[in-house]
Amino acid sequence: MAFVDSARIKVKAGDGGKGCESHYRDLWMRYPRADGGDGGNGASIIFVADPHMQTLLDYRFKQHYRGERGGHGSSKGSTGASGDDCILRVPVGTVLWDDETGLLIRDMVTPGESVVVAKGGNGGVGNMRRRTPLPPTKGEEKVIRLELKIIADVGLVGFPNAGKSTLITGISKVKSKIANYPFTTKQPILGIVETDDAPFVVADLPGLIEGAHLGRGLGHQFLKHAERTKILVQVIDMAGSEDRDPLDDYETINLELEQYSDALAHKHKILVANKMDLASAKKNIKRFRKEYNVPIIEISALEHKGLEELVEEMIRILKLSAHTIS
Repeated sequence: MAFVDSARIKVKAGDGGKGCESHYRDLWMRYPRADGGDGGNGASIIFVADPHMQTLLDYRFKQHYRGERGGHGSSKGSTGASGDDCILRVPVGTVLWDDETGLLIRDMVTPGESVVVAKGGNGGVGNMRRRTPLPPTKGEEKVIRLELKIIADVGLVGFPNAGKSTLITGISKVKSKIANYPFTTKQPILGIVETDDAPFVVADLPGLIEGAHLGRGLGHQFLKHAERTKILVQVIDMAGSEDRDPLDDYETINLELEQYSDALAHKHKILVANKMDLASAKKNIKRFRKEYNVPIIEISALEHKGLEELVEEMIRILKLSAHTIS
């Protein structure tokens, strides 16, 4: 199934049912008695975070949702039935925006979490409760923008063809698409890393390019997913196999993260030098260590070298993050 991480839909909550204006009279009554019942409330539009959903694909095919109208009141004080609420299920991690105002409605990060985005109209008041009946109200109508940000413990970031797909295949159960050309990964791929303590989720995020924070390339589609992770693993092609300087790559990655948001700039990071099986990488790592006094883990994802050390470091920081939060 294709990964779809954004959609725009129109929702219309149900209108309230009409209140009834009627009078009861029998042979023994001198004056008729008002007995009109109230109308039922219209159905509301409610979003629910469903942990079993992975994509917003359904909302690309169906973009209009309407709640049931409330039933009309009737004589003998009978109240109209309320419309059944319209429940729309979305993946955990979906952000709901009011498309017209640009205001955030809810960030759906908790499984089972729900929010009313459009309230159903109130039913009209019949003349049994009020001498002058009140008309029903209309249900709310909105355009909702849905944006899915995947939730993962670790996010792999780096330039296209830096070896992220090979890396995630080496440390997890996922089989990511691997090829020797840029933008092989055009959507986030999740892999589960099994450990003695507890499994954790790694996201192979689409390769970024210079200007990603401005939307170039996969731009914001990449960076918004990186915000959800607890750790960012910066994967550098230390061999410079794409005719790029790994030192420049390191500078650019940090700059893109910083300019996108403070949250990304200050997130826990692990720096990884990939493709250390190549001779050019051994030369470049010496230049890198002279220029930058930062911890860096040397690996060859292709030959599965250094992966155990990398996973151990991921586990260490994840434990540290959990301890800090608690």
